[in-house]
Amino acid sequence: MSTKSSPTQYGSVAVTIHWLSAIFILAMLGSGFRAASMTDSAAKETILMFHVPLGIVILLLTLLRLFWWWRVDRKPSPVAGDPAWQTLSAKAIHVLFYIVILGMIASGIGTVAFSGAGGILFGAEAGPLPDFSEFLPRVPHGLGARLMVALFFLHAGAALYHHLIKGDGLIWRMWFRPHDKGNHS
Repeated sequence: MSTKSSPTQYGSVAVTIHWLSAIFILAMLGSGFRAASMTDSAAKETILMFHVPLGIVILLLTLLRLFWWWRVDRKPSPVAGDPAWQTLSAKAIHVLFYIVILGMIASGIGTVAFSGAGGILFGAEAGPLPDFSEFLPRVPHGLGARLMVALFFLHAGAALYHHLIKGDGLIWRMWFRPHDKGNHS
């Protein structure tokens, strides 16, 4: 598999960034929703000490992905035969992913900065965490998380629709080796 994409297959760099991002974003969503539902400050602090640095990793992966598409690689061609609305919807969902990811990172940084919790979360100082709901960036952060869940289900649902219903092998374009549609082993 080539590092760069072909007209029909994503390259290994794009595939790696995609799957790492997916795993890390799911971990972020799980840890974020868990932390938001907790009242015990020490337990919440433990979760957020994982959540916040992982957000930085996702920021770096997202910037790498944007740079990769902008300067190094080109995405495969849209699937032939798909209706125009599906192609447009796929593009819109991908753009929304980037907007929501960057917005969540900005609102997460804002929440930590305005609350003064950075020292606690990075181990430089001790003390109970503040009530994050008192800080304005927390609102778009929570809304972004819910929008991210919706985008995830739309994206995964579309991939499964192509794979299970249309049977067009689209899902294999974002894997580490091309898939022969005639070989189902």
